[in-house]
Formats: sequence, structure tokens, C-alpha cells
Amino acid sequence: MKKVLFIIVFAMIATFSFGQARNNTNLNVGVGFSSWGVPVYIGADFGVGNDFSLGLEFSYRNYRENWSNNYYNRSIMGFSGNANYHFNRILQIPSKWDVYAGLNLGFYVWSANNHHDYDGNNASGIGLGGQIGARYF
Repeated sequence: MKKVLFIIVFAMIATFSFGQARNNTNLNVGVGFSSWGVPVYIGADFGVGNDFSLGLEFSYRNYRENWSNNYYNRSIMGFSGNANYHFNRILQIPSKWDVYAGLNLGFYVWSANNHHDYDGNNASGIGLGGQIGARYF
């Protein structure tokens, strides 16, 4: 079910992205780095000034964990908002590039597939992260 939901959300955002203006709204698809699997994410950023943007993001990752001498396939879904500063103006970077850094704040849910004896399922409450990135238009 989670894979179907991910595919539906991804398709909706990919379809939505064709009509977006580069300077106001940017849609993102990417991968990240984590000690708990490789996160795949989709998101949207909205310009709120010359050098700032606010955005929303959904991420998903999968990994295998050893818990009490048993191996479990785990997944983590994250729902977060972000704020980024874009360095192009102050660093005089050409407009074909967008170089940014910022923070994200969200909620993450860990789960294991159908294991009733597994005590590792939980939710994070609030999670804080950071990002550094660049994109080419």
C-alpha cells in the first residue's frame, strides 16, 4: 500500500511540475544520504522574496535492521516543511544555477513489515534536518 501511495503522489507532482515557473515555484525529486537507508524525496519550493523560499517535502526510505538477532525490513516516511536561503545574488552565480542551503522540520514514521514481535515501530514526533543543494535549469 505504501508503494502505491508513493507512486500516486509522485505522479501527481510530476504532472503538476510542467506548468510551474522557475522563479516562483520549483518542484524537486531527488535522493539523499542517511545512516538509515537512502531517502528518495519529492517536494515543492515557493519563492517568498529575492533570496528565500519555503517548501513542502515527502520522503521515503527502506533499509534492513538487525533487532534482537532477527533481521527486519524497515521503512521511514517523512513529511516536512523547509526554508532555504538561495546564494545566487550574493555570490554572483549565473541564473542557470540555483545554490541553496536551509533547514527542514517534519514528522517521521518508522515501521517494519507485518512483524508483531518487533518493538521498533514508532513515530518521531518532530524531526529537524538540514540541506545543501544546487540545481541547474
